[in-house]
Formats: sequence, structure tokens, C-alpha cells
Amino acid sequence: MYEVVHAVLPPVAKLYWRPRIEGLENIPSSGPVIVASNHLSFADSMVIPFFVPRKVVFLAKEDYFTGTGIKGALVRGWFEGIGMVPVDRDDTKAALASLDIALEVLGRGEAFGIYPEGTRSRDGRLYRGRTGVAHLALTSGAPVVPVGLTGTEKIQPVGTTFPRRADVTVRFGEPLQFRDTYDGVPAGRARREVTDVIMNEIQKLSGQPFAGVYNERPAEA
Repeated sequence: MYEVVHAVLPPVAKLYWRPRIEGLENIPSSGPVIVASNHLSFADSMVIPFFVPRKVVFLAKEDYFTGTGIKGALVRGWFEGIGMVPVDRDDTKAALASLDIALEVLGRGEAFGIYPEGTRSRDGRLYRGRTGVAHLALTSGAPVVPVGLTGTEKIQPVGTTFPRRADVTVRFGEPLQFRDTYDGVPAGRARREVTDVIMNEIQKLSGQPFAGVYNERPAEA
């Protein structure tokens, strides 16, 4: 399914949005890599996989994969087709499960996409990164490619059904290597420092002002 969707949709998306893509050469053509991006919109998880020439695995709510009937099959096919993997976000152990899944993806030599902020920014600021991204980098040894997205919040604002045209820019920074850099450093300190380095690079690419606090997922009605 991925091969079919990826052969058809990226060319259409490029014609429709005409995005500005910078630094695509910074994505390694093979081997494990962590693609760490700011998060402005639901559309981010389409934009990055569409414009990266290799599969980038993102996590998505398990609900998207459990629907029934024709609609359920179409939704499931769509998310599988753009490389997403289901995770139960309401499980109390979801965070640990997500990291395990990510390490499995990296262990297979694939690319894994992650939003260190945890959830999308609703005011345009860049929120403090959570340390899961550093755990992945330090555990796997995979390089981290920071990504700065701008304009994606205009593609499908909250309450809209269909994607809109928008001026979208995707900037890929140079890979960050942390292998062996923090040997002997206490784990908590190492994860915090690595995360902050990654977020600083994302900020340079996105131009967002720092919020200075964590972003919390709003309670569902």
C-alpha cells in the first residue's frame, strides 16, 4: 500500500501546494535516522512523508486503524499508505510503547519521525522538547535530522474538512550526531541536553519564538 500511495500522492501534493523544500540532501539515503520536527498541524505527518524520498514512519492514534466498513478500510489504508504505525495514546504505558516501536523501526534501518513538543502548537510558538527524542538518539546511535515547518497550520485548520492551498516551507537541517558524546554523563542530564540541542536547531529552521514551557494536549470533550 505504501508504494502505491507514495507513487501517486507526492507528485499531486507538490503541484497543489508547491512547497519550498530546503536541505533535502541532509536526509541520509539509507540507514536509521530520526526526523525531529516542530509541530503545527495534523498535516505535518503528510507533508514530511510526501516530500522525503524515503519512507518516514510516524505514529498515529490506534483509532484510525480500527474503523469498520468501507470508511474504516479507506482510513486505515490511507494511514498505512503514508507509513504510519498505530499506537494507543490512552494507554498509561503509551509513551514507553511508542519508544519501543520507534527503536524497532530504527533497528530495521528505517527513518522515524517524531515531534519532540509532543502535540501541535496552537499559538505558533515552539514549546519545550520532551526527552523521548534524546532517548532514541542516545539508545540507537541514529543521527537526528532537525526539521522546521512553516505554513502547515494553514493547510487544514481545526474545523475544516479538506486541505487548502498554503505557502509551505520545509527546511531540513544538517544531521546531528550524539553517539558516544555523552558517555559517562548521567542519563537524565544527557537526555535533557540532547533534547535542548535538537530544539535549538529546530528553532533556527522554523524561526518560531520559544514558549519556554511544555505543551500539553488539550482534554478531549
